[in-house]
Amino acid sequence: MEETDESGYPKRTVFVTVGTTCFDALVRAVDTKEVKEELSRRGYTHLLIQMGRGSYIPTKSIGDGSLAVDYFTFSSSIAEYLKSASLVISHAGSGSIFETLRLGKPLIVVVNEDLMDNHQSELAEELAERKHLFCARPQTLHQTIAGMDLESLIPYPPGDARPVAKLINRFLGFPED
Repeated sequence: MEETDESGYPKRTVFVTVGTTCFDALVRAVDTKEVKEELSRRGYTHLLIQMGRGSYIPTKSIGDGSLAVDYFTFSSSIAEYLKSASLVISHAGSGSIFETLRLGKPLIVVVNEDLMDNHQSELAEELAERKHLFCARPQTLHQTIAGMDLESLIPYPPGDARPVAKLINRFLGFPED
């Protein structure tokens, strides 16, 4: 049975995770009027932000005709949040990416451009090229949401780590078999 909100309408939650680090640029991006309006236009009813160690505090909202917004810093496990989400917006950490893909959830990965050695962007961009997820930067998140076609996503095949291992080996400079 589908979860409903207080008014009896289907609850469609967007779960945002930054992991254990600070990624204020992502939290700021999802807290913009443009992003929240676009999510609401697409039928999402709730926005739940896991903000990590960041200092930027997003604006809470009870919904009253628009998107209900809430946040928290950390949780011992985000698995339940991922399972109940209709859309996940995540940092580019491989653990969060693959956990979300294994659950078959639509995913937008937002690359943290402030990281010095940004190998995460290569993984996110490769998986986006294979149409398993959408890839954005904080400043392009609104456009990514506005233009995303969830029907175009291809489910990530479970259990076959060879494509990922090949990508990692290529990144590390090992010869391909």
